[in-house]
Amino acid sequence: MIRSLVFDVGETLIDETRIWSRWADRLGVPCLTFMGVLGGMAALDRSHADAFQVIRPGLDLDAEIEAWRRDDPYSLRENFDGDDLYPDVRDSLAVLRSAGYELIIAGNQPSQAYDALVAMDLPVDAIHTSAAWEVEKPAPEFFAKVAAVAGRRPEEILYVGDRLDNDVLPAKRAGMRTALLRRGPWGYLHAARPEAAEAGVVVDSLADLVAHLV
Repeated sequence: MIRSLVFDVGETLIDETRIWSRWADRLGVPCLTFMGVLGGMAALDRSHADAFQVIRPGLDLDAEIEAWRRDDPYSLRENFDGDDLYPDVRDSLAVLRSAGYELIIAGNQPSQAYDALVAMDLPVDAIHTSAAWEVEKPAPEFFAKVAAVAGRRPEEILYVGDRLDNDVLPAKRAGMRTALLRRGPWGYLHAARPEAAEAGVVVDSLADLVAHLV
């Protein structure tokens, strides 16, 4: 029996369109160009960070983020806020929590994402980031942390994410149930792959996940 649902962040709860659009403006390229290169990285199983090197070879991403912070200290820059939530998130989480599931957010995110997520006042029981844990998906240690904070046996946990490589496959190896969310560049591409059959369920939205579980 599934008792805990654990959610990835980017393109699971957060629509990253505005983030990548601001990055395109920062790097001085059309939004379509940056989005296209990002999609190419997803198709080639390369990191989103590689998109920056394609657009601007040799870019020091950390230095660029720091320069952006100095240039525009009061904007969101590479961050997100409540306006970036997918429309189905809040209501879906509320229904799942009312149904008795423990809800946890745990994804690969920088330290400032914790405060941003807390400020959204989502109906969840806990929020965790890879920065705080000092370990990132798909490392087995990340999913060991997930099981530890949930206080459940792995088979009682359903991990929900938009990627096979970072979410579904490593969570399954850790003994957890899995749901692949078909949204965002990785979500659409990965759902079309044969390995998507490894997921316990493939859904197009969190509302679909609610219909599957409740």
